[in-house]
This record gives sequence, C-alpha cells and structure tokens, in this order.
Amino acid sequence: MSAQRIILLILFILTPLCVFGAQAQEFQKNIVTGGAWGTNIQIGRDLASASQGCGQSLNVIESAGSLENLIAVVKQPNIQFGIVQSDVLEYVRNYSINDPDLQRSIDGLRVMFPLYNEEIQVLADRRITRLSDLSGKKVAIGNLDSGTFLTAMLILDILQMNDVTRMEIDPANALPMLMNGEIDAMFYVSGVPTKLFSDIAIDGSKYHLLDILEPELLATYTPVEIAGGTYPFQPEPVSVVAVKAILMTYDYKLGASNYNYKSCRTVSDLASSLLTSLGELKQTGHPKWHDIDLSKVPPGWKVSDCVKIGMASDYERKCQRVETTTANQDESTEIPEPANLSEIRKPVATIDVLKPTKTIQEYLYQLKGRVPK
Repeated sequence: MSAQRIILLILFILTPLCVFGAQAQEFQKNIVTGGAWGTNIQIGRDLASASQGCGQSLNVIESAGSLENLIAVVKQPNIQFGIVQSDVLEYVRNYSINDPDLQRSIDGLRVMFPLYNEEIQVLADRRITRLSDLSGKKVAIGNLDSGTFLTAMLILDILQMNDVTRMEIDPANALPMLMNGEIDAMFYVSGVPTKLFSDIAIDGSKYHLLDILEPELLATYTPVEIAGGTYPFQPEPVSVVAVKAILMTYDYKLGASNYNYKSCRTVSDLASSLLTSLGELKQTGHPKWHDIDLSKVPPGWKVSDCVKIGMASDYERKCQRVETTTANQDESTEIPEPANLSEIRKPVATIDVLKPTKTIQEYLYQLKGRVPK
C-alpha cells in the first residue's frame, strides 16, 4: 500500500459518517489503548488505577492500536483518551498542511501528556541478520488500523524495500505464524518489555530481534537500546529505534454543552490524578513509567486547555477519595478487563465493516465533512 493510499484511508477514518448526540448517551469515561499483549493497555490500566483513587471509573478499552485510537478520540462519544504513536501524529500533521479535509478532521485533537518510548521491534528468523535481509521475505506489519502497521510501512518505504511481502497481521497472530515458518519476520511497536515477547516461550536459538542501525531512519526515529536479558530469548543487547507514545484527548469546551463540561472535567481530573500519582506509578506500575518525561510535547500539536486546568496547583477534583477497608479493598481497587472498542462504537458503518467490500477510493467517496464530536 502506497503512502497516498494510507492517507486516503486516514482521511476517511478521521471523518465521522453521521451525527449521533453524545449528550443523549449515558456519560462514560474511556481510554483506548492497544492490544491485550501490548504495553499501552497496561499503562491504561495504571491510569485507571490512579484515577480510581479519586473515586472515578475510567474504562480501559482494547483496540487495534494508534490509528484506531486516533479515530476514536475524534469520532466516538465517551472516548476521552487514546494512546497514539508520535510518528502517526507527525504523518497526519504533515499531510494535513496542504489538505483542508484532513485538517478539519484533526482540528479537535489535543495532547494530554507525552509518555514513553515505544521501541520498534523486528523479530525474525536467526538466518536474517539485518533489515536489508527482509527483501523478498514475508513480513507481518500489523493490523491496518494500528501504529505498528503505519510505522512498518514508513520504515520499509524509507528504506525502499518494495519487494517485501507486507502481510497485514496483528502481532499476537503473527508470532505463532513466525514460529510455524509461515512468515519470516514480524514488526511490533510497543514499549519494552512487552507481554507478547515476555510471556510466550520463544526459542532464542531460532529467533532474535534485529538491530536497526540504518542511518536513513534517524531523521524520523530515536536510537535506543534494548538491554540484554529484557526477554528470555534475547541475552544480547539490541540497538533499535523508537517512537514516543502520546496520550491524546479532544478539545472539549467547558461551556459548550453538558457533555463537553463533563468531558473537560474528566480530562482535568485525570491530569491532576496523574501528576499526584506519578511517584506511586513509578513504584507499582509498568516499568515504562520510569521513562516518562511530561515535557516532551510533539511539535505542531496543542496541549488541551482542560489538561492545563487540571495541572494548576489549586485545582480541586470534584470527587471524593474512596475510603477502603480490609473487607472491600480488593473490590474497590480492581481494574476491569478491557472491553473491545467495537462494543461501544456508534451503530453506523465503520472501517471494520467496510474493509472487506470497499476500496480506498470508495472510502474517499464516502466523505461528508467533519461533524463536531
């Protein structure tokens, strides 16, 4: 799929198809994260735990990844937060400069907080030693709606590796296919350590992570090292590149409507909860909390005004802390398993429904112009 086809897809999926009143639905607080095996969903659960300490209930929702998360924040009511890769944001922003339709679609996107590095991991047969060896090979590049997909496409295009067979397979399904010899390698963009590579037995004598040292990639990606022993199958360190995970939200206006008011307060409350709980998250949450630098806002994007309200030193959360006892502590601190994004989508034609029967050009034909969330 060419870069032009990707951007046509983004133009469609960022454009709402019809109007449904968010105010008419029961108000919920939701964050879309990523797949069940990824780091993003664990970070989402940590955020839900931090907000729950203030008596809030933030639902953690599984998704295909960055592209779907970006769509959900723009289009879906009651989706206030989504984790999106920095290269996905950069890709969309660059194309929107000369594309009014895309610019209108992303007008409401705002930065909540920059989070952590997501390492670009390419797991391959040991006989493959570098990215250039992927020429002529079958390579899983992630779901169509995922950040892994877009990152893999960009990297292969930057390196002009046009003879790679690019297979749209999510990492959880790609790993057994790799171990069965059905594919030769797989891309996975996720903060290390990721559960998929940690919890599933991988034979280190047959498979390894590729070093990513190509200088052409350094203009877009940050060089990092995955320490030896991060995964049981990988005793030696690996030099790779990374993107930044960004927590995104929407440009809610306090006085616009009751829904906007409640959503803005939700954003402000989570901002306050995150700042208050950051030290605790570093001790009890995912290891990636140690790498978070809240000052690394991606260029070209605005921070939400609702976030700034919650960061104020005199901000008071409109909630009361839950007083737990030995009898009810487990119940009050339990984080529910992630729901699936399809369960709470608007009841209209979505990208998942249209993919089997519509071409990218037909997606573009469906454009109706952006409808405010």
